Amino acid sequence: MMEEGADLSVTIAQIVHRLKGAHLHSQLEKQARECLHRPEIKLESLKEDVRSFLKASGWERKLQNAVYRELHILPPPGHPAAPPEHTKEPLVYMRKAQASWEKRILKSLNSMCTELGVPLARKRPVSEQKELTNKWNEMGTDEPDLSKFRPVYAPKDFLEVLISLKNPNYDCREGLTANSHWGLIQISLNVRDIPQMREAYPELSLTCSQLGIDDHAHIPPVVSEQDSAAAQQYSRQGCPTGFRAQLWALILNATNEPEDIMHYEQLKAAVIHHDLLVDNLIYKDVKLTASNDDYYFVFEDFLYQVLLCFSRDTAVLEHFSYNSATPPKSYIQGKTGAEEFTVVYPPNGVIPFHGFSMYVSPLCFLYNEPSRLYSVFREMYVRYFFRLHSISSSPSGIVSLCLQFERLLQNHLPQLFYHLQAIGAQPLRIAFKWMVRAFSGYLSTDQLLLLWDRILGYDSLEIVAVLAAAVFTFRAENLMEVTSLASAEAVLADLSTLKVMPLLQVFLFA
Repeated sequence: MMEEGADLSVTIAQIVHRLKGAHLHSQLEKQARECLHRPEIKLESLKEDVRSFLKASGWERKLQNAVYRELHILPPPGHPAAPPEHTKEPLVYMRKAQASWEKRILKSLNSMCTELGVPLARKRPVSEQKELTNKWNEMGTDEPDLSKFRPVYAPKDFLEVLISLKNPNYDCREGLTANSHWGLIQISLNVRDIPQMREAYPELSLTCSQLGIDDHAHIPPVVSEQDSAAAQQYSRQGCPTGFRAQLWALILNATNEPEDIMHYEQLKAAVIHHDLLVDNLIYKDVKLTASNDDYYFVFEDFLYQVLLCFSRDTAVLEHFSYNSATPPKSYIQGKTGAEEFTVVYPPNGVIPFHGFSMYVSPLCFLYNEPSRLYSVFREMYVRYFFRLHSISSSPSGIVSLCLQFERLLQNHLPQLFYHLQAIGAQPLRIAFKWMVRAFSGYLSTDQLLLLWDRILGYDSLEIVAVLAAAVFTFRAENLMEVTSLASAEAVLADLSTLKVMPLLQVFLFA
């Protein structure tokens, strides 16, 4: 009990410290000072009167939403004697694997830089700056020669790294069970089975109505209440199409105040002034993925704007305090080897990979204002998406999702799993590309948004692994007939006709 109290006080102190540097803090102070001139504020009950004013004018709710966001983002307090890297990732072998993977990515980026003779960053000439400013809203019409550029890595390269993970403290021969070596992931993490999932996801049961199945038109009261916690709870059963954009922004506490718009404009100016090597990787990725997608090709210009600004946003670096990854660093030109001349590159610390633009694409259906789209995407990234391409033991991390998928399928349909494994079509090799993108680009957009409603509602990516297992179950009859990896992939090539909610409900509760 005492430990819980100590943990709570540490969390409160952290939140107070973080919010004191935020714009909201200065706004609250300003409102409190200004309200002192109001006739209803009495000196003898000053504290209560100021609090009542802040509550009535909606500022208390804004503060609650900001605190709620911090509670979701801050890692749970660790042991006081634990080193800082323990907060990022408690398992040493995971930290080592992540560090080794980062070295590979950086080596790939540097070798491309050397081969092509392209600097990591350069200042644009004035003429180029003017040209980019003029075509900012139609960058998709530009056709730069990107043939020499290649993605730094693709999801399949990352999967090979996850397959090779080994826990040096765990002997695979100990506690050998029938399904120990069936899957590709050979480490042991605590993932939930179906009975535990039924407890964790009661709102998905067959007796609960779901938006996406039992649709009805009404204005959710949480929109007018502006309550992040209530909006999150509401979205567990799906968000109405007309209110999804507002509800997601509310859950994420992603604001579009004048200071947010100004921040976006500053990032835009940084893009116009400097050209980065990663810009070419972003262009290439959008051309290879979203531009070829029937749903997303129309948003090409938005994708360039958001992703180029994202690469310059140093506010994203803050998430590395709870991310197992470390931002890559490079040297200022001509100062190689001198530690004091190292800089984070790219400025946000995130090197885009093949398919990265698909994290933004679905959001373009919800937000048509670039600054608002940007603030929602950044919040989605620092809460969820970063976990899909970093090695960690987090329950929402990609390693846990892979293990969860394999365990669910092994326990639910052992014959199917054994059959696919026997013909060399390991299920994870097919499902990994779905999970690493949270199904973006694979499901139809309306179904994808219903899935992402639940990610936000439960504040977890676990549901992604459940859906991957549910897809295999749905196509089990056809998969039992296949005789090779290629034919298994053909059976699962098109997911655009699938309905997410019936699949999840039947898999978990039928």
